[in-house]
Amino acid sequence: MTTPPTSGIDLFADEVVLDPYPVYAELREQGSVVHLLKNDVHVLTRYDAIRGALADWESFSSASIGFNPAVNEALTGTSLASDPPVHTQLRATLTENLSPRALRGMKGRIEAKADALVAELVEQGSFEAIDALARAFPLEVVADLIGFTGHVRANMLRWGQAAMQVIGPMNQRTAESFPIAGELYGWCSQVRATDLAEGSVGRGIFEAEARGTVPPDTAGHIIHQYLGAGVDTTVAAIGNIVALFGAHPDQLDLVRKDPSLVPAAFNEVLRFWAPVHAWGRRATKDVEIDGTVIPEGAQIAILFGAGNRDPRHYENPDTFLVTRNPVDHLSFGYGPHGCAGQGLARLEAHAVIEALSRRVKRLVVGPEVRVPGNITRSIEQLPVLEVVPA
Repeated sequence: MTTPPTSGIDLFADEVVLDPYPVYAELREQGSVVHLLKNDVHVLTRYDAIRGALADWESFSSASIGFNPAVNEALTGTSLASDPPVHTQLRATLTENLSPRALRGMKGRIEAKADALVAELVEQGSFEAIDALARAFPLEVVADLIGFTGHVRANMLRWGQAAMQVIGPMNQRTAESFPIAGELYGWCSQVRATDLAEGSVGRGIFEAEARGTVPPDTAGHIIHQYLGAGVDTTVAAIGNIVALFGAHPDQLDLVRKDPSLVPAAFNEVLRFWAPVHAWGRRATKDVEIDGTVIPEGAQIAILFGAGNRDPRHYENPDTFLVTRNPVDHLSFGYGPHGCAGQGLARLEAHAVIEALSRRVKRLVVGPEVRVPGNITRSIEQLPVLEVVPA
């Protein structure tokens, strides 16, 4: 048993976060675990190592999901940053409103909303895909779901982006985002049931707190997670759908001819371009992976995108194929901390893919613009220059 190989790569350097895939390939070849000296983190690079660590919450604690001490302190007591049994109770309330049964009631509304929005954009003939679709759609869905009104609705995107950015190391991006993430945190610590629309999930969380189903004073924390964890990643995924279908018209064609491929297409979008770049864990003891030892107390970075392109697990991993249907991709995580909102994200993304495949024959897209981000890897601007209607 040996210490893991080391690398001088900076995981959060601009050029790495903009296009991490060449770096992921290099790190994967070095080993399942590589110690990055610049960041002092142990990265998990291969599919089996990542999936194993996500399942093993006792060895890999979520008390340190962030890469700076301030954010880990701020997230203490949330389901994102806790381990069972505390995590189990906190998560139950979060997922109660995101269960398949709860989501069934929203399906029709979400599909109608996506179809109307896509129909309008197709009619325009050209549009800016990120603002007009990737942001507009999930922001409206989440705002309606939680019952956000007024200034909160207007700030959702800023707050959601900052909440993800501050999970990174204490670099300039994190420092600039902390005050904005603080606005969200401040609002969530003071929000009352009456601030949220009647009949909304947000109101329901306060009702659960009043019944004693949720520990006192945690309703705001739970609402924080809907917005902090659920907006930015879904925006990224929907932007990726448009970009990948624009770049691969043959794949859009396959979905158009066979609508049953919609869920498979979304799984492949998530596998091919993971919305989350890196996510933290802390080793609670010395842990052995593939003959190398991660020391107790080490900060771990889980690289979902590296695992999703591991040729040991997927054939031709660098090719985008909607028929692949990688149901076991890592982008939603795995194990007790598997993404709590994945049902809602799927509902939104499937509705967008369905609407696009029904109404669009071809999308001609211009060059995508990306802005470096610590945690979420997303497209900032994507011009759709021409839509060939179906």
